[in-house]
Amino acid sequence: GAPPAGPGGAGAAARRWSALLSPLLLVPLLARPAGALVEGLYCGTRDCYEVLGVSRTAGKAEIARAYRQLARRYHPDRYRPEPGDEGLGRTPQSAEEAFLLVATAYETLKDEETRKDYDYMLDHPEEYYSHYYHYYRKRLAPTVDVRIVILVSVCAISMFQFFSWWNSYNKAISYLATVPKYRIQATEIAKQQGLLKKAKEKGRNKKSKEEIRDEEENIIKNIIKSKIDIKGGYQKPQIRDLLLFQIVLAPFHLCSYIVWYCRWIYNFNIKGKEYGEEERLYIIRKSMKMSKSQFDSLEDHQKETFLKRELWIKENYEVYKQEQEEELKKKLANDPRWKRYRRWMKNEGPGRLTFVDD
Repeated sequence: GAPPAGPGGAGAAARRWSALLSPLLLVPLLARPAGALVEGLYCGTRDCYEVLGVSRTAGKAEIARAYRQLARRYHPDRYRPEPGDEGLGRTPQSAEEAFLLVATAYETLKDEETRKDYDYMLDHPEEYYSHYYHYYRKRLAPTVDVRIVILVSVCAISMFQFFSWWNSYNKAISYLATVPKYRIQATEIAKQQGLLKKAKEKGRNKKSKEEIRDEEENIIKNIIKSKIDIKGGYQKPQIRDLLLFQIVLAPFHLCSYIVWYCRWIYNFNIKGKEYGEEERLYIIRKSMKMSKSQFDSLEDHQKETFLKRELWIKENYEVYKQEQEEELKKKLANDPRWKRYRRWMKNEGPGRLTFVDD
């Protein structure tokens, strides 16, 4: 007879059986449905073509006709069981389920793209997860065109920009109308042009004193608007500065910049021409890291000083920058508020705990 297996032989046999059974145990975990019709996709385990009673080669008209017939038959409000009615629709509850299934089948087959995905699922049942992805991606996709959302958002932002800028501009004009320097000049111009006299004659016996005063105030403000060019953050709003027009004109600005840059390289780097006043101010502005609106808001005498000191030359600008920093330090050193702040930082500072009674 065969010798009895020892402990070592039994262990080896167990390991061999484990090696053979391991792949078999993994099969249920990795298994996918063999058929294309699965619950949760389209018509579930029912074939959408069979639900409507049409073939896969049926056209749109035939599919629509079959849907209308079945929808009338299984509509919950109109359903009446027929003799020999089997399968779907045997009871009012099942008739409602049948109606929903017919509607789902029609929604699946009436759209060419959805029908193409469904036919692909029937022909390639092994691509299980891919079918789930395409199905739910289409169902959960936003119904509104993203381009329309972007356009509406840009228009809303542009309108907010315009009204915000216009409000800031009116605030600046109202403030300037209270400054004696500008108010006196505007009043003199209004008197010379006879605008204030006309307002009083026009409003006599017809308007109250407050209405006449408001009209005169508007005349002064309009004169200030026409005579003063406000720059910077309170300048008069321009349509071309809005986000919508900036986006529309972006290709034009890009082409213009490319042409300008090429001319700059050709004229000053290749041909070695001298900088003009505009080019010198541009280099100074870039050295100061200021935007165009910020630089334009500077006084003319400041720009003349920049040109006289030839700040477009790097060495001259470095000297000017050092002078400005030293001047700022002197001002801060002599400023009482800055002295108090430094004394507080030295003696106490932020985060220091003290137990002073006062």
